[in-house]
Amino acid sequence: MSHVSPTTVLAADELHGSLGDPLMEVMNFLNEVTSRYPQAISFGPGRPYEGLFEVERIGDYLDAYTRHLTEDLGRTPDEVRTQLFQYGRTNGQIHEVVARALRNDEDIDADPASLVVTVGCQEGMFLALRALFRDSSDVLLVSSPCYVGITGAARLLDIETVHVPEGEHGIDPDVLRRTVADLRAAGKRPRALYLVPDFSNPTGTCLPLPTRHRLLDMAEEEDLLLLEDNPYGFFTRTGTGLPTLKALDRRRRVIYLGSFAKTCFPGARVGYVVADQHVQAADGSRTLLADELSKIKGMVTVNTPALSQAVIGGMLLTHDFRLREANKPAADFYQENLKVLLDSLDRLLPPERREAAGIHWNSPEGGFFLTLTLPVPADNALLEESAREHGVIWTPMSYFYPDPDSGGRYQMRLSLSYLTPTQVAEGASRLVGLLERSCA
Repeated sequence: MSHVSPTTVLAADELHGSLGDPLMEVMNFLNEVTSRYPQAISFGPGRPYEGLFEVERIGDYLDAYTRHLTEDLGRTPDEVRTQLFQYGRTNGQIHEVVARALRNDEDIDADPASLVVTVGCQEGMFLALRALFRDSSDVLLVSSPCYVGITGAARLLDIETVHVPEGEHGIDPDVLRRTVADLRAAGKRPRALYLVPDFSNPTGTCLPLPTRHRLLDMAEEEDLLLLEDNPYGFFTRTGTGLPTLKALDRRRRVIYLGSFAKTCFPGARVGYVVADQHVQAADGSRTLLADELSKIKGMVTVNTPALSQAVIGGMLLTHDFRLREANKPAADFYQENLKVLLDSLDRLLPPERREAAGIHWNSPEGGFFLTLTLPVPADNALLEESAREHGVIWTPMSYFYPDPDSGGRYQMRLSLSYLTPTQVAEGASRLVGLLERSCA
């Protein structure tokens, strides 16, 4: 008779509290619905369109980077082999070429030494949060609604987040200032504000230029750091876009979080942080914040995969360090999708019909997302019905708020990036079928 050892059972209340947080379940539910209804058209994922990727170009980019190492930098074959196959510099190997691209594309003059090349932008968020937030009195400010990646990271690190309501054009500096004052009165230290100024996830809003200047002034006055995340800035109707906060930053108040997921391809998992602030030790010596982030990275991911860096570096070299120009076909594609979606909604739900039904939506100038508001709850139950009965999937906006009662209950996020224009039009038709049935 075989002996069966007793199975180890771990008590849920002895694990980290974040694992029981509903925030950690939101993407799992969306993925589950998507897998159960594979024929549905999904406005859910904020992924780039895969038809824009060319598999055969990966080898070309690796070759371009290898030539750069040998011809431009004078590396020997042994040194090239080491650089591509070994762990490498913790802060990254392509910091020089990334800095050149930032100068060309965003007018950000970053010292390459101030860059940390990360495993996606998500690691950059973790590094910045872990370094900046000293103890439980430090608070992270975020817009409401907000990208769940940053709030999830803060939850895992036991960092308190306070949501600042977002208006039609993004965060309001006056509301932010009042929030900062209230937190200080309660004995807290508002440490940093996370925001996506350009076509934010989930709302698609874009922060006006005067507001950007006001935020920078306020950050200096209130001793606040700004964590600027910019994955969507290239994808505009005009092709130029507004200057980033970092490009306008003259007092090093902005820590810039960058990613090549949308502008190159997400599978490489390469992002970066521009952390050019000085850190002064008790003895008066100074280092760059980037070097402090590197200490943490060395204990988290050790380094960013050399081959992934080489592919991205090769792309930057191939396109003469100008990704904005290289992304023009992608920007045109997403703009066409946005136009198709807005035109389809306008045609299928003309003003008099949608006003009578209490339905409305915003009209972003770029990016991947727009927000649609209903007179009925856009909750998981409606999403399930939408996928099952109408063959269309979207994301409840309540996922992006701190709790179900704080906002988003009557809104859905529509992502237009992962579909063809034909699918967008058909998806809009199916969505309107759901709205007519649910909002009648």
